Amino acid sequence: MNADLTEFHFAPMNKITDLKCRILVVEDNIDIATLLLDYLADLGHVPDHAADGHEAYHLATENEYDAIILDLALPGMDGTEVCRKLRQEAHSSVPILMLTARDTLEDKLRGFDFGADDYLVKPFDLPEVEARLTALWRRTRHGMNTEIKVADLVLNTETFEVSRENKKIALNPVRLKILNLLMQQSHRVVSRQEIEAAVWGDEPTDSDALRTHMSAIRQAIDKPFKTKLLHTVHGIGYRLHDATE
Repeated sequence: MNADLTEFHFAPMNKITDLKCRILVVEDNIDIATLLLDYLADLGHVPDHAADGHEAYHLATENEYDAIILDLALPGMDGTEVCRKLRQEAHSSVPILMLTARDTLEDKLRGFDFGADDYLVKPFDLPEVEARLTALWRRTRHGMNTEIKVADLVLNTETFEVSRENKKIALNPVRLKILNLLMQQSHRVVSRQEIEAAVWGDEPTDSDALRTHMSAIRQAIDKPFKTKLLHTVHGIGYRLHDATE
């Protein structure tokens, strides 16, 4: 799919949300993809890119994203099929913004039928992409339980208060972000690379920084209690779960 980039509108950037989110941009037109990737990065988000449907599905099932911007016309596997597989086979609830040059009602309804959350037609204003994503995040968070529990460890995702056995635990913002990620993904091992990307993005990080934070989290949530919840999977990453269950 070729697009005339002169049709895209470059309004001054106005950051709508303070969220730092990981976003998968699925777009086969390299120029449009670059515009989106650069724009989202400038807003403080962490974008990844896939140029075809098969790569998109692989990345979306191997990583945890806060949103996916999904082009409809893709080589290999089109956007509606990627969306269908994510919803029906991978059981993913990640917000999906369908991005396409097709503007017929039939195309839009087809996208929604396969699980898209919103639909944006090319050409588009770049700030509108951010506005649509922000609306999806707010809608998703509003419908979610505000508490995440792993065994007797509890994190309130609105107040970011942490407790275990009803005892409050104090963590700094970086450690709260890491703990939130690990609790959200307690069903699996989270790699070091994924944690570092979620916390620091592409910024250079001291090689010992993550180890220091993980040690502090372990001291806070495990040391005073009988059951160990934070487990190191050597050579891969970390998993937060109750191994006795």
